[in-house]
Amino acid sequence: MAAHSNATALLFTLPFSLLPLTTHADTFMSRMNGSSPPISGPLEHRLAQLAPHANPHVLQLAAKALSCAAPGAQRLAVIDFSLPSTEERLWVFDLQQQTLLFEELVSHGSGSGDANAEIFSNTPESYQSSIGLFRTMNSYYGRNGYSLRLEGLEPNINDLAYERAIVIHGADYVSDDFIQQTGRLGRSQGCPAVREEITYPLIDSLKDEQYVFAYYPDQEWLETSAFLACSSPAGHLAQR
Repeated sequence: MAAHSNATALLFTLPFSLLPLTTHADTFMSRMNGSSPPISGPLEHRLAQLAPHANPHVLQLAAKALSCAAPGAQRLAVIDFSLPSTEERLWVFDLQQQTLLFEELVSHGSGSGDANAEIFSNTPESYQSSIGLFRTMNSYYGRNGYSLRLEGLEPNINDLAYERAIVIHGADYVSDDFIQQTGRLGRSQGCPAVREEITYPLIDSLKDEQYVFAYYPDQEWLETSAFLACSSPAGHLAQR
């Protein structure tokens, strides 16, 4: 009983920056009581075990793209835009620690659809989301508060993301309350916006050359993406 009290006291006295970046308190307490054994097997298998609610096929594609672009990457975010905005469809993985850091709601652009995103583009002023593999850049403070710049790595698919100011940021229209009032999340101008409450830790977990994989079953992209067609994890396609 005393040990449990000490652990609880430690939870509330540690600075926020020292707490694990996770949205689940039970996960934090389980780490206090002992670490889980390492997950073995290929990356897609490890991702599927860490995020059992995610579509295994989407995780398989994300693992393939990352293995082609940067096999030594530390963090990976996966967005499944085939799911409606009312469902958690963003997962952030710590690949070195083999942990799921976040499982979150995420918005899509107003030009991509209503509750469901159906149209994607690389076009400025379209207010549409983009799919494909991105590399994260620096964090900064802009008109949407704390934000994270994204570099699109796929020509004609998302490589204008930086010019379009497609960034990860927090928004008050990404919440369960907004869903209850409108039946969907609010929509952005193309950015993957997240809940305001987790903006800082989520961005800090992904900034500075980590990776984001955004999926939608677009047949042309699936058939032509160099990252999805990569036959070996050479890691050369994403080099500057």
